[in-house]
Amino acid sequence: MQVFELDDTDRRIVVATQDGLPLTPQPYHTIAEELDLAPDEVIARMSAMLDGGAIRRMGVIPNHYALGVRANGMSVWNVADERAAIVGPKIGALAFVSHSYRRPRHLPDWPYNLFAMVHGKTRADVEAHVKEIADLLGEDDLGHEILYSTRILKKKGLRLSSGGLSSRDPSTKRT
Repeated sequence: MQVFELDDTDRRIVVATQDGLPLTPQPYHTIAEELDLAPDEVIARMSAMLDGGAIRRMGVIPNHYALGVRANGMSVWNVADERAAIVGPKIGALAFVSHSYRRPRHLPDWPYNLFAMVHGKTRADVEAHVKEIADLLGEDDLGHEILYSTRILKKKGLRLSSGGLSSRDPSTKRT
């Protein structure tokens, strides 16, 4: 894995953007103004951090609860291991699935090896979506369950402060 070294300016840009881009017509200009930098420098540095792996991705993260999507269920699937790499991407591409991944089974109690987070406005919507997945899988579906979310425990990743890891989040404590 390549290590990207952040200099002081990169770190200031990360700190200024880690909670999201400003909701302005020209967010990079707004950040540049706050940090006393040129907009082109902010854009170039963020692109370099993205290309170098210091930033994994940039995109919109909607608050699905505010959009009325209040039912969330982790669907867990028992799929033949040799088929998981084939059917997994098909499930992950569905519009109502936010993320999917493989995990090891823990037999005899846990036969599931493919996970897909399904979203809907109601539990009935989630159940209908899971049926769509089951129909898509056909004979590859060797069993499944839905594990419903009951609360959000954490929705933030690692946070930087100007001097290192942020103390705002106790899970980022250094020992």
